[in-house]
Amino acid sequence: MSEFSGKSADATSSGSVSGIGEFGLISALRKRFQESGPDSQLDDELVIVGVGDDAAVVRTPDGCVAVSTDVLVTGVHFRTDWSPPYEIGRRAAAASLADIAAMGGRATALVVALSMPADQAVSWCLRLADGLRDEATLVGARVVGGDIARSRELSICVTALGDLAGRAPVTRAGAREGDVVAVCGRLGFAEAGLAVLSRGFRSPRALVAAYQHPEPPYAAGIAAARAGATAMCDVSDGLLADVGHIARESKVGIALRGASFERPEPLQAVAAAYGLDPMLWILTGGHDHALVATFSAGADLPAGFELIGEVVARDESIGEDSPVTVDGQAVSGTAFGGAGFSHFNAP
Repeated sequence: MSEFSGKSADATSSGSVSGIGEFGLISALRKRFQESGPDSQLDDELVIVGVGDDAAVVRTPDGCVAVSTDVLVTGVHFRTDWSPPYEIGRRAAAASLADIAAMGGRATALVVALSMPADQAVSWCLRLADGLRDEATLVGARVVGGDIARSRELSICVTALGDLAGRAPVTRAGAREGDVVAVCGRLGFAEAGLAVLSRGFRSPRALVAAYQHPEPPYAAGIAAARAGATAMCDVSDGLLADVGHIARESKVGIALRGASFERPEPLQAVAAAYGLDPMLWILTGGHDHALVATFSAGADLPAGFELIGEVVARDESIGEDSPVTVDGQAVSGTAFGGAGFSHFNAP
């Protein structure tokens, strides 16, 4: 992978990328990523070699590193008329940072690849960089390298590296019959915000903002690992889909209780206006990046986690495709308008 490196250039925020060239943009981005974001608590000892060489070198205190990559493509994951570049940057970083949290780790570094048309505005790129940097700062991580390329479509690929602090990773495969299921973070807000934007509106602001800039409960991942979580997953595809991942990997069933889910006023109001059940967004929306985890029965749940169900024996009569029930009802791919997001769902 090419690193953000090259000749120094005094790039400004005016003009297009083609106007200042690849290395001019790299120089400007390098300066952005070497700055500290707001409330920065970076551990400088974790980054041995940062932006500017053929590869970054990041220290792994316990000898292990968790790695996750997410790609965001314009028109699929974001629209520039719906979100400013700063919010897109934060959202892009959050997708990978939440994956590290879901393993019970803390992200230490991000590597970013940016593909874009030649006439992309430099100012847009720099604000994107600010968003990436500031979201990474929330967990004490920094952007240490990446690549840029010319393409017809705008896309952002973020790879996160994380430290498990000597703990075993919390995977999707550890849930056991008798465990409880709990969730931490918002559910449905961002999906409702997407519905609002799709209809040409910009309010309620709380929902739109949730889509533009999710707020994953990063610290909850480490707290869950310390509390003995048996399995955990980032809710990026929708709660039904992601607890389904845990159920399949753990070879168990999961029974959710509908009454356990709050239906906040913004969700209820917009759902009523659109003639929908807010549970549609709560159960299938994934853009909030909440964390869902399983714990031994009777365990003290970390702050912020709420019980939503339990792990049960796999009901072979339900089938491999539907290991999750809601109030005893088997959830199929078409229930609740679809069990979650997939890039290649048939229309």
